[in-house]
Parts: sequence; structure tokens; C-alpha cells
Amino acid sequence: MSMEIPYKIYLEEKEMPAQWYNVRADMANKPAPLLNPGTMQPITLDELKPVFCEELARQELDDTTPYIDIPEEIRSFYKMYRPSPLTRAYCLEKALDTPAHIYYKFEGNNTSGSHKLNSAIAQAYYAKQEGLKGVTTETGAGQWGTALSMACSYFDLDCQVYMVKVSYEQKPFRREVMRTYGAKVTPSPSMDTNVGRKINQEFPGTTGSLGCAISEAVEAATSQDGYRYVLGSVLSQVLLHQSIIGLETKTALDKYGIKADLIIGCAGGGSNLGGLISPFAGEMLRGEADYQIIAVEPASCPSLTRGSYRYDFCDTGKVCPLAKMYTLGSGFIPSANHAGGLRYHGMSSVVSQLYEDGYLEARSVGQTEVFRAAQQFARVEGILPAPESSHAILVAIDEALKCKETGEEKNIVFVLTGTGYFDMVAYQKFNDGDMSDYIPTDAEIKASLAKLPTV
Repeated sequence: MSMEIPYKIYLEEKEMPAQWYNVRADMANKPAPLLNPGTMQPITLDELKPVFCEELARQELDDTTPYIDIPEEIRSFYKMYRPSPLTRAYCLEKALDTPAHIYYKFEGNNTSGSHKLNSAIAQAYYAKQEGLKGVTTETGAGQWGTALSMACSYFDLDCQVYMVKVSYEQKPFRREVMRTYGAKVTPSPSMDTNVGRKINQEFPGTTGSLGCAISEAVEAATSQDGYRYVLGSVLSQVLLHQSIIGLETKTALDKYGIKADLIIGCAGGGSNLGGLISPFAGEMLRGEADYQIIAVEPASCPSLTRGSYRYDFCDTGKVCPLAKMYTLGSGFIPSANHAGGLRYHGMSSVVSQLYEDGYLEARSVGQTEVFRAAQQFARVEGILPAPESSHAILVAIDEALKCKETGEEKNIVFVLTGTGYFDMVAYQKFNDGDMSDYIPTDAEIKASLAKLPTV
């Protein structure tokens, strides 16, 4: 098929997926099971139900069902901002003078400003269906907390958010969006929970981490009747909901006969990356196609590129199940000068297994060059990207420049996870020349990994 590619490839409402895709069903090597932290045995549905909504717990444990129906009420909500556009970055291509064709799936066209709403509305829906009073969660840069507060407001659920302290202080406007939607936002680690007090005692003056905030949110959920814990990344259920990104992307590409060569996503816990690559990885797993998939992570929190593939606690307080994943250790706390939300110490078990089996590669990049790429993208494409998304932008630019050297007309696809309009403190530091690149030493990572549990 040969036709002119528009700047934006829009799908019709009827082309929006009616089912999520569960890539685990096509994986010969399934992700290792979650372990009960008390027994160190594979966790059961009954053991997960006090923490998660029952349907979400079922989705978390289901590694055999390839497609799961999206409930009609969730699909109706999606239609307010989906299908999201797949944009041909003609202006960026021209600025780079590259023969490569660059496409980005823009997930920032909703009030939460990111892809996180795709899973937030699903998790809030199942909580409401179960008759719960509310949910608790953690958030790093605040995108997930913002999305969840919107979703809970829609379903009239109470929403309690533990926000990583450094982000709580650096991103006050995202915090205020959450509060506007009715959420209670607490800087983490706090003195409101047993685990928060313990972490503050062990790490005086700590700026926090997602692992800390997860511990507090889980304790808050399990100590209140009618509450459950929800998570915005890492978990298999989240990657399932986020598969709508990849399904729409593939439908849009197929509509114009475009075959992706490179597929790129930023990687923190793995939600947007896993969502984008799922249908493409499925084709690779079934032997139907081949792609180069690149996960891009910050050099200050490099779980894939410098972590260990081991069982580890999902939280700093060690109250959550253990997951086998690429990890830096549940006690690892990223540098406070790291501006993006990619702050989790481990990587999704699904993404970790695909990486271990060679279906994707990983690169770590410094934040100064990330913001340089963000600035370049903003100046030519007209969207101010989130710092997280800009990790993918950087590598997309790098790969496009390689094509300039070789003359190859590769199709490069990445996900623009959200906008950066609440990240202006970080942009100010970059513009003022005050941004620095902190990379943990081998000794720091070795010390953290030495504390991994023996399983």
C-alpha cells in the first residue's frame, strides 16, 4: 500500500479496541509468580484480595487469557480522549535532516496530562463495582496521582495519595490538581504510618522514593475498612490496561501500511513501555514479525542496565509481594536532583522477562541530554514534553541521526507519554544551567543489591 501519510493519523471511534491484550498469554517463558512476603510461596488470589480489588487481582494472576473485554463504562470514558493521535513528526525530521520517518503516539491529550488515565479509570471502575469507599496509592512525579484523582472523582470514590516527598516539593501544581479533584495528598515518607515513621528514622531527611510511598499506601489501604490499594505502573494488570496504547498504534500504522522498524519507550516501572510494545512483542513471540524495541531509562535509576534480575520486594517497607524483576534493591533511593518520574527501583516482571529473553534492549541516559532533546522537540513539534517522555525522544533523535549517516529510511515509533507543563521547575534548572547529571556509583548499587532477599 502506498499513500500520503498525514501529520496526524486519527482512528475513528469504532476502531478503538474493545479488548485489552495480555502479552503474557503468548510468552513461552512466563514472568515468575509474585511471592507472599510471609511464606515466600507464589501468592494466591485469596492472599491478594485484601490488598487489591478482586477483579484486578484476577487480572494480575492471569497469564493465559490473551484478550480481556474492556467494560462498556470504561470504553465510554475512554471515548472522551481516545483514540489518541499517532503523529508523523515531519518538522522534527526536517530539523534533523534525516531520511527516517518518526512517529509518536501522543498520550497527553487529557487533563491528567499523561497515559496514566488509561489504567486509573479501569482500577477506579473495579473498585466502584466492588462497593468500596475509596483507594490509596503512591505517585512519583504526580501523573499517576493526578489521573487516579480524576478517575475517583468520576466514580465518587475517596482517593488518598502518598507522593514522593521531593516531587511533592518540586511539583506543587500537580499536587494541587489532585486536591482540586478531591484527593488527599501526603508527602512520603510521612509520619502518618508505621512504615513511614520507620523509614524516616532509618533515613533521616530522606527525599523519598516510590518504594517508600508504596509501603505507606499499602499500609493505609489495609488498615481502613472499605479501601484497597491501586498502583500506576509495574504490575501486570497495569500493562494490560495500557496495551490500548500499542493496539491503537498498530491499528494506525496498519491503516497506512507502515511497518515499524524501531519502537521506543521511556522506562521507569514499565507501564507505558509495556503498553506500547505489547502487540508488537506478541507478534515477535508468535514468530510473525520482528522489531527493534528500545527501553530508555534514566542513568540515575538504571534498573535494567545496571540492576540484577532477582526476586525483590516491590516496596521499601517490605510489606508488598516480592517480584522477580530487574532491580536496584528496594532500599535504593534515586538522587533528589533527578527531575523525572522514572524513580522506581525495579522494572515490571513482564518487561524484565522480555528483556531477559532478548526481545528488547535497554539504554540509560543522563538528564541534561534528555532535557536538551525535550527542548529541541518542543521548538519544532510544538508540544512541551514531560521529562519522562523525553527519554524516548532523545533515543528517537539519536536513531534518526544514525539513519542520516547510513541513508536508511527506518520507521521510528515512540510514545509521548505526556506533557511537561507541571515540570517547569526542572525546565527552569535546565534553562538556567543548574541541572546536573548524577549517576550512582558501582559501590552504591552493589551495597543496595547486597540487601536483596535470598529466595
